[in-house]
Amino acid sequence: MRGLSPAIISFLPFLRSFPFFPCPRENVYVVGYRKVLTMKVWKRDFGLTLRIWLTLFLLFLVYLVFLAVLSWLGVGLPFLVLLVFGMAFIQYFFSDKLVLWSTRARVIEPEEYPELHRMVQRLADEAGIPKPRVAIMQTPVPNAFATGRSPKHAVVAVTDSIMRLLTPRELEAVLAHELSHVKNRDVLTLTIASFVAMLAALIMNNFLFASLFSRRDDNPWIIAGIVAIVVYFVAQLLIMALSRYREFAADRGSAYLTGRPADLISALEKISGRMDRVPAEQKRVVESANAFFIIPALSGSTLMELFSTHPPLEKRIAALEKVEMEMRGY
Repeated sequence: MRGLSPAIISFLPFLRSFPFFPCPRENVYVVGYRKVLTMKVWKRDFGLTLRIWLTLFLLFLVYLVFLAVLSWLGVGLPFLVLLVFGMAFIQYFFSDKLVLWSTRARVIEPEEYPELHRMVQRLADEAGIPKPRVAIMQTPVPNAFATGRSPKHAVVAVTDSIMRLLTPRELEAVLAHELSHVKNRDVLTLTIASFVAMLAALIMNNFLFASLFSRRDDNPWIIAGIVAIVVYFVAQLLIMALSRYREFAADRGSAYLTGRPADLISALEKISGRMDRVPAEQKRVVESANAFFIIPALSGSTLMELFSTHPPLEKRIAALEKVEMEMRGY
């Protein structure tokens, strides 16, 4: 077990800097040019916060148990942890470039879409973050996403079809949802949360290699591989749950940024309704970015709720209706 300590110690600094919050740290912030007159209160959902903390705690617990087993088996743990850290760093540092490339989104200048840029600028001011770059995708799939390793390196993208589908108020609500992801540093949160799944996947690959070419029944990679398969699926379930909670938090952030939860409800219903009519081959082109989209573009049968990165539409609407009642003082 002595070999376990360096890996755990190396991971703790990450946890200390981890953004464990489902909404901006500031409970009160000043809104744009109305800062003398208007203050917006962004109330926390403590039930949602508790679920996020619990999920992250369980992920860390799985990580510790997994490292303990690997250390006991003596399967070259330091090298594997270092390799996975490197993979996670690349995924985190280049997230904006990777997603833009996979979706074929193009960063646009203010002169091309002035009103869209003004809308993003206004919402960014209200959220208290730098204005992100703005990109557009040419696709019949109505959607939007945000990515980037920090608010200073963020990109918010929309499809040309969503701009035609939604009213300006609905589009603003969608953009507010995406900026909430930026404010909450969700790319960092999910990248670090994915660490244990990436490590398990790497062990699984070595297990397959060892089982094919090794004749030794006591090969530690075989035992580690079996453990890794279990850990991988448990970690994936927890990551999917965390992703769904982050979507609820971003919906809540949009409601408080715009002050109009009903506009996001209307937008989600329109996007979902139109998505059902988009040809499957068009959805497949952008499926790689489903985890980032406001509503995933699924080309096959609907995934079970347990394995989805997004909550069901009806649950998101119910949560937004609850926020609207909060804002009205009920």
